[in-house]
Amino acid sequence: MKLLAYLLYIPLQIVWLPLSLLGVILVGLGQVGVSRRLGVSWTAVEVLNARWTMDVFGLRRDKAARRLAGHIPNDSTFGLWLFCLPLWLTRWVCRTPFLYPVVSPPERTGVAGMVVMRTLAIDDAIAHSLEGAEQFVFLGAGLDTRAYGPLLNRDLAIYELDRPADLALKREGLKAAGIDVARVRYVEVDFADPNWLDALRAAGYDQTRKTIFLWEGVTLYLTTRQVRDTLEAIRAHMAPTSVVIADFYATRTLEWGSKATAGYMEKSGEGLRFGIDFSADPEARLQSFLRESKLRLAGCTLLGGADKRGPLLAIAELTP
Repeated sequence: MKLLAYLLYIPLQIVWLPLSLLGVILVGLGQVGVSRRLGVSWTAVEVLNARWTMDVFGLRRDKAARRLAGHIPNDSTFGLWLFCLPLWLTRWVCRTPFLYPVVSPPERTGVAGMVVMRTLAIDDAIAHSLEGAEQFVFLGAGLDTRAYGPLLNRDLAIYELDRPADLALKREGLKAAGIDVARVRYVEVDFADPNWLDALRAAGYDQTRKTIFLWEGVTLYLTTRQVRDTLEAIRAHMAPTSVVIADFYATRTLEWGSKATAGYMEKSGEGLRFGIDFSADPEARLQSFLRESKLRLAGCTLLGGADKRGPLLAIAELTP
């Protein structure tokens, strides 16, 4: 079936190539150009686009991501369709996963599939931690849409924390898309300010209740000290039953990201700063880093671990 998929896809993509390139340009102009003009995160759009693609291709249902992508000014679903159509048609005709997006064994995850596999691995970690949870806190929520999907069917107090500009953009997009936001409490914070937890408490957070803290796609943009301080602050204000789900990146992943964007990430203010050398015994090195925060590594998924240079990232479940 894969042979048939290639026989269909290659000529289709050759014919469609000018429109695919137009799609890349439209998405890029919104993601980078408009985001810069509005003063909001452009990397958050990359995550939303991955979720949009996973929904469109039937890999992971996320109606909210699909709707939100069409109602924020720094994205282009028309451009995404132009880029993805040959892949989508090939997948539809052949009824088989093909090139992107696909599910791979975690240890075989490469850079191209990193965001897709990270999303699925974190979904699993959330499902593993939900029993008994009363609160869910998104740290650096970005354009994550989990709060507008299955989590709404659970009795959870949900908090989304991010910079004011990013939250404002998201809330406007959610409203335009007609997505129900009544259950979500938005908290404007600056994680560089050590008093950010005061804002969360003021919004109703109760540190005696079991809480899931999700910290996805954030640590790599912070300094080592900021990552440590945030983990220590969470640890000091969480119930014994609570869990932190966070991703930590290999230094080689940061090096690749800086090269792939030709330094744009640094110029845009979203430079890559914090990574861990996962080239040998990655879990032990992650545990060593976590020791100062007094958090215990209760679970760990390594993506890309089959590579002799070590995994691309680790998704950790942390408990007091």
